Amino acid sequence: MSRKSDNIIQLDFSEEMKNSYRDYAMSVIIARALPDVRDGLKPVQRRILYSMSELGLDPKKPHRKSARIVGDTMGKYHPHGDSSIYDALVHMTEDYSLQIPLVDGHGNFGSIDGDGAAAMRYTEARLSEGAMTLLDNLEKDLVDFGPNFDESEKEPLVLPAMIPNLLINGTTGIAVGMATNIPPHNPGEVIDGVIAYIDNPAISVEGLMHYIPGPDFPTGGTITNSEVIPSIYETGEGRIKIRAKHEIEPSDNGRKNIVITEIPYTVAGNKTKLVESLVGLMKDKVFDEIFDVRDESSKEGIRIVIEVKKDRDINNLLNGLYKKTALEDTYGVNLLAVKEQQPIVFNLKSLIREFVNFQGELYTKEFEHLLEKAQKRLEIVNGLIRATDLIDLIIEILRGSSSIKQAKSCLIEGNVTDINFKSEASRKKASKLDFTERQADAILAMPLSKLIGLEILKLHDESNDLQASIAEYKNILSNEKELFKVIKGRLKDFRKKFAKDRSTLLANMQTTDYVEEVKIEDIYVLIDKFGYTKSVDVATVARVSEEALKDYVHIVRMKNNDRLCLFTAQGNMYQVKAEKIPKCKMKDKGTLIHNLCKVDKEDILVYVSFEELFESQLLFTTKSGFIKRVSGIEFETNRACITTTKLEEGDMIAGISKLSGHEVTAGNLKVILLTDNGASLGFSILEVSEFKKSSRGVKAIELDKNDSVAYATVVRESDETFCYNGKDLSAKKVRMRKRGSKGQKANLG
Repeated sequence: MSRKSDNIIQLDFSEEMKNSYRDYAMSVIIARALPDVRDGLKPVQRRILYSMSELGLDPKKPHRKSARIVGDTMGKYHPHGDSSIYDALVHMTEDYSLQIPLVDGHGNFGSIDGDGAAAMRYTEARLSEGAMTLLDNLEKDLVDFGPNFDESEKEPLVLPAMIPNLLINGTTGIAVGMATNIPPHNPGEVIDGVIAYIDNPAISVEGLMHYIPGPDFPTGGTITNSEVIPSIYETGEGRIKIRAKHEIEPSDNGRKNIVITEIPYTVAGNKTKLVESLVGLMKDKVFDEIFDVRDESSKEGIRIVIEVKKDRDINNLLNGLYKKTALEDTYGVNLLAVKEQQPIVFNLKSLIREFVNFQGELYTKEFEHLLEKAQKRLEIVNGLIRATDLIDLIIEILRGSSSIKQAKSCLIEGNVTDINFKSEASRKKASKLDFTERQADAILAMPLSKLIGLEILKLHDESNDLQASIAEYKNILSNEKELFKVIKGRLKDFRKKFAKDRSTLLANMQTTDYVEEVKIEDIYVLIDKFGYTKSVDVATVARVSEEALKDYVHIVRMKNNDRLCLFTAQGNMYQVKAEKIPKCKMKDKGTLIHNLCKVDKEDILVYVSFEELFESQLLFTTKSGFIKRVSGIEFETNRACITTTKLEEGDMIAGISKLSGHEVTAGNLKVILLTDNGASLGFSILEVSEFKKSSRGVKAIELDKNDSVAYATVVRESDETFCYNGKDLSAKKVRMRKRGSKGQKANLG
């Protein structure tokens, strides 16, 4: 009796995990997720089609319940759950997913909108004409069969596909550590490419692209970057962009409609979500140009109507829709398929080569099968013809025999033992018979009606036809050119049957950014003493009392497409686009100005709109006593920050005043300067020359050694007072002297 420890197997955990996961991964790759390069089918698809073939569901037979098909497939060949089998069955009915659907569905099998199929107990299906090109020759023993999961049945390891299904219908699948994504192609183009390869196996990928210029999706659309297709067909990998097709139609009240007539292949089966996303963008006013969105699709085709407001830029709106919706999407191509139990990335030529090699094998086996069948039939026919010449002797053998076995032995071996003959001559003649076993069986089963003269002639005609067929088969099997001539003939027949016009347009289109259309209107920018900034519309400010506006130290009226310019004591100008300033209600706090531009800790002296600045002049006065006038045109720039004046080391701007051009030329303005030591000086604005912004300016006031300009302003000649640090000071008491003079100490209060 063994001890308990003798039954314990010690395993290395990491090694066991590695081996188990590798086995699982290979099972998913080979037995579930990836297609075979020869017939283009995944195992579940192949098993469904074979099961339907076994049920006799060819295109001329009535539809059968999908539940029966799923049950047979799961019970005999694919024990992985009914839902996965039914999903695969439904996919093979979708004319918006496949160029040649493989299953003819009857009932609700879902739609391009995204509606799911009805339960399998409600739907019915049968094989399509396309599926028969994959199944028609199964009875000719062209492909290998293997045991099913419990070895109770046999199933084909590959179907005898006579059309390049993998390229025509494409496929998608996710395995462990790899995925396949093969786009569908136009059936006529692919068959033309295959024939071109047969005629010239040395043809290049570029040469094949004269026949197969690119993918052709059942949903149409436009490939906008077709320049990448040659690279994809060379390497087997790449990304293409698919864009919806549209038309522009007039609508009511001067509006226009963008009508989407074809959608990207990636949206097939999710059209409703696409429409919902368009409606959401309209409701959220992401695109203010959209007036309405309607889905008017029907059996006639797709028709998604986007009604555009009057006098809006439709092309600009389309650019925005392509960027923010699935009206333009990316399709990642990966030509990965299984060959001899190994996943391989193919290119266009190698995919066609594998199909052509497979056709060579299939047609060779087919003609070997036909040759063998014809030879067997010829053997029987020749035996029957010979038997008609010896019919009297054969009847005598049958009448003289005690059993069929005895008669058959005589026909094959000339064994006349225990057979009663009318004469010794007949016995001697019978002993020389040497029919084959097949001939003997056919003779014994031959009805008397075959002895009619016309029937005998038919046997002779059949013999001649069989001999001609055998010669033809032998010629095809011994001559590769003749074999491929037959293959090309069949492919041309399939082309006539399945060819269709190309749906997908190939183009090279430049992506253009969406430019948001902004309605130009006046706004107010409000800045409080802490620097919190916000924008409000004019109507809001009109409803607010003057008392409420006193909380804001700067109020700037400007256009919503303008820029707010900030001038600092450190000699810099910062710009903030009006669209970046948050739109708020009066009760909202807004955003710190430092968050809108990089002004950091600089002291802001002036806020002004660029439109107003452009038509004005600025008067700069520095603490060290330099002054200048600068035209607002000097500050036109797209940069976020520029230098406004030349400053000596340690100098800063004491004041900036905004002047209109006509005020300067009128000469009724005077400049007032105040220093830290209490000196003041006034002089006419005409004494200040205009300089470039890069200039330092001229001396405005003669300062004592430790003094500096504390304040500078501009007042009219008629003004009695000016404001400084919240106090009203007398403008009349400021002594008017020549610019550059020494200031006068005076009490201006």
